[in-house]
Amino acid sequence: MGVDGRLRAIVRLSQAMAAAPTAIESWRAAACGALEALGGSFGALSVWERDLGRLKVLVNAGARVDGEEEFPEDETYPVHEFPEIAEFLHGWWAGGGGPQAWVETAAGPAVAPASDGPGGSGGPGYNHQRMAALRRRGRGCCVVAPIVLHGRAWGELYVARPPEAPLFDAADADFATVIASVVAAGIAQTERLEEVRRLAFTDPLTGLANRRAVDVRLDEAIVRYQEEGAVVSLVVCDLNGLKKVNDTQGHAAGDRLLERFATLLSVCGARLPGALVARLGGDEFCLLTVGPTSDEVLAVAAEVCERAAGLDLGEGVACGIASTGDPIGEVGSARRLFRLADAAQYRAKAARAGGPVVAGRDGAVLRLADAPAPARGERRRFRDAPGSA
Repeated sequence: MGVDGRLRAIVRLSQAMAAAPTAIESWRAAACGALEALGGSFGALSVWERDLGRLKVLVNAGARVDGEEEFPEDETYPVHEFPEIAEFLHGWWAGGGGPQAWVETAAGPAVAPASDGPGGSGGPGYNHQRMAALRRRGRGCCVVAPIVLHGRAWGELYVARPPEAPLFDAADADFATVIASVVAAGIAQTERLEEVRRLAFTDPLTGLANRRAVDVRLDEAIVRYQEEGAVVSLVVCDLNGLKKVNDTQGHAAGDRLLERFATLLSVCGARLPGALVARLGGDEFCLLTVGPTSDEVLAVAAEVCERAAGLDLGEGVACGIASTGDPIGEVGSARRLFRLADAAQYRAKAARAGGPVVAGRDGAVLRLADAPAPARGERRRFRDAPGSA
């Protein structure tokens, strides 16, 4: 590949990572773009998990062999088997050298890059673990490029060729170094976007999802209900006595109550696969599920009520449930399910119920949800939203 071809490959790689909607897709774009740019048959991206002392493979792209998954869950390697990432490179950069890619072959010592660095005259030679892995997986050579993020080793980019292909040379190693820099920039952008998304969809006090996250997930859930008949259930909880705690013990105590209930709800919600646990705001929380039956959701909600009653702060919780698995009529929108769950919660609070109230199993809930706004009295904002379809 000539200079122009390599420049075009770099542009395609950068654009693919920038367009990736998730971190996983960004990793895949990095591995695929690198193996294309370097004329390889296989590419992988690994991250150095410093706290666990291991390299974790994030994605395998291209011609995989038995046992190699595209997105492996548990493909890891002890970092002491690849000391260049943790030891040599750290010393090299600290001494003023830049991160250099290097080449390993299945036949013997590494091929030196154009400038000193790992694998060059100033480097550590070759890694027998990589050489053995190349042979075991039927590959002839590989180029390994360190990825540096925020001045620290983040991980490695790895591209391999089959035995019949030409060996990577020093020019390939230098080009891989450039590719790793482009990948690092793409990863940094992805991490910034992920952080923005996390902040946008997370409640800062409890760490639970926030109302915005619930709205997005519930809209998606209603589509699944309408297209597939999936059971969608929404549990709305209102902490009793939060204002009293704030007024008598201070807002710090009120925050502790909110955090403790958030933990309780998260632990109970974990019994329902894929459940979203969220704080809607103030003293309001919810649990959203797609798939579990309404009886399974009711059992968990009952446990929430029982355990909340045992908290040493507050006065328990009022809990309402609306599920498409119960006779609540057609649910044409997320708003409709919210109105039903909220009406059930309102009914539980008014009756000082010790357990959940379920729309469709308590006839008063449907009448309350469908009543004109003035008849519902003082309501929260989402309860007053027009339309009930």
